[in-house]
Amino acid sequence: MTDTPSLSPLYGRRAVLQGAAALAPALASTGAAAMPLAADTVEPFRVAIPERDLADLRRRLAATRWPDDPGNDDWGYGTNARYLRGLVDYWRTGYDWRAAERAINALPAYRTRIDGIPIHFIRVPGKGPKPVPIIITHGWPWTFWDIEKVIRPLADPAAHGGDPGDAFDVIVPSLPGYGFSGPEPVAGVNFWRTADLWHKLMTERLGYPRYAASGGDWGALVSSQLGHKYADSLIGVHLMHAMLLDQFNNARPWDVTARSWDTLTPVPAATMKFVAHFAVQVVDPQSLAYAMNDSPVGLLAWLLERWRSWGDGGGDPERVFTREHMITTAMIYWLTGTAGSSMRAYADAARYPWKPSHDLKPVVQAPTGITFLGGENPPGVTTENRVAAFKAGPRAGFFNSVFLNAHPTGGHFGYYENPPAVISDIRTMFRRLPA
Repeated sequence: MTDTPSLSPLYGRRAVLQGAAALAPALASTGAAAMPLAADTVEPFRVAIPERDLADLRRRLAATRWPDDPGNDDWGYGTNARYLRGLVDYWRTGYDWRAAERAINALPAYRTRIDGIPIHFIRVPGKGPKPVPIIITHGWPWTFWDIEKVIRPLADPAAHGGDPGDAFDVIVPSLPGYGFSGPEPVAGVNFWRTADLWHKLMTERLGYPRYAASGGDWGALVSSQLGHKYADSLIGVHLMHAMLLDQFNNARPWDVTARSWDTLTPVPAATMKFVAHFAVQVVDPQSLAYAMNDSPVGLLAWLLERWRSWGDGGGDPERVFTREHMITTAMIYWLTGTAGSSMRAYADAARYPWKPSHDLKPVVQAPTGITFLGGENPPGVTTENRVAAFKAGPRAGFFNSVFLNAHPTGGHFGYYENPPAVISDIRTMFRRLPA
């Protein structure tokens, strides 16, 4: 391909583009405007990691300098060394990256550049009479691969026991600076700027005049911003987390508890588990990036503590995630060198505070649906009263809520942890809305 040399610095030395000419028919088959494959447009993408990079990884894993870890059986000091050693042993001797690579490449993927920012995305056309285009956005420390379980059922419901009338054209991008959307060539690409990129991706690159959005964690903020700034183009917004667009607009953006309306009640233990990464990644992400970009075990340890704490596993990460999935996620960050750039999303949200595009109320004007999962119920709130508690709380007024539903299981990584709930809620919500 003629422009591969100019693209490769944006995407790192490891990713390989193949077969650009295949894209135009794929676009045309779903009714999107086919575009010539020129600079700053869309090209097919496949992952092909050189063997030398895998050999370098094996060498680094084998040479790990392990710290002492006394008195940490309860993970009270952070990631437990005994468990981490076992997971690293599996990484070295049992994990098969090439199998993961084949699974990733089984989904059609593409790359583009928008405003100079590299964007990688999965796109699976819907199989139904009138598929609804939907862009689904992940968070941190997620990757696009955390969305994999819901992609095919949403795109081809008939093949998964559903109604073809509920089909979606499913677009799952990697956030800027994450995995194959990195590394970023510039600083400052925060969640609201990402929403601008996503709107251009959907309307200009893929040709959808109107579309739906769904997201969790950072993806919830990106999707909410789409529903705020581009409400006229949004069929609706589905969220896994009712996050506030202005939550970093305070005097302590590094403090995850700063926006709490209740300053008298002790901070719940579950909230405290967000404090460490939040503070470091807002204030000092680059300092941590050197360690995480140099040590695969250091990277895995930082991610692992979040999977254990935020998933609905009761302290056992493998009740939520397979070992293969945890290592694949770490591999995507490691092989693309994007651990550091992914963490900067926090700093850039604080450095470049959100500004409203209008003064209409509610702030998120697009019809909004929210899925609540039981593993994230606030203290004193049950699945049975979760919707009522939200409606009575201070966040309800920020959203044009048209669909609210609570489920007993699942944690922070809802698309991976409870895909049936997510699929059902997305189908139900958008079935009610005019396309």
